[in-house]
Amino acid sequence: MMIHTCVALRPCRPPLISSSKSTLQRPPNCKFSVRNCIRDPNNSQKLVMEVKEKLEKEYYDLPIGENGRDDEDMILWYLKDRRFSVEEAIAKLTKAIKWRQEFGVADLSEDTVKSTAKTGKAYVHDFLDVNDRPVLIVVASKHLPDFDVFYYYYPKRLGDVLFVEAPFVFQPIWQLTKPLLKSYASMVKFCSTETVRKEYFTEETLPISFRD
Repeated sequence: MMIHTCVALRPCRPPLISSSKSTLQRPPNCKFSVRNCIRDPNNSQKLVMEVKEKLEKEYYDLPIGENGRDDEDMILWYLKDRRFSVEEAIAKLTKAIKWRQEFGVADLSEDTVKSTAKTGKAYVHDFLDVNDRPVLIVVASKHLPDFDVFYYYYPKRLGDVLFVEAPFVFQPIWQLTKPLLKSYASMVKFCSTETVRKEYFTEETLPISFRD
């Protein structure tokens, strides 16, 4: 079984789990922006505009709008991921936008997500982990997503990827894949159910599948 934890939502609100009363709430809707993490917003905005202009000239056939070539928040995500290298950000971003087109991300609907959820392949956990991060649980026996999807198309969106009680035969596969992910490989951890219980959740927030 796999557990994906996303980036923390702390910039939007205080912690949802109170240590005194253990009050549990679901995360509210909020727009997390990478702009909150930038130390020099003026310089980063110049780089965003540089990328945006290059994309308009060299990749004018790519879509525009949300998650398109002129989406400044998305551009900033990729600049941050590529340590503000304009050329590297453009290379990775254009690949991601093309993938979104081919995969049909814009056409996904609530019904599509519901039908996928019914298969039991994956689901979003009702509670955050102890670090205030949303949690996606993937049943690897039913669905094992490609690692490079997170590296190329959703950079800086994951906190940890946990492989819980992974079978021994999976280790050689991981060793072959690991070099392709470069620094992102450090997010992947192999752990036991007990580790998940002690380090990532409280008794109240622990997913049912990891209870005794």
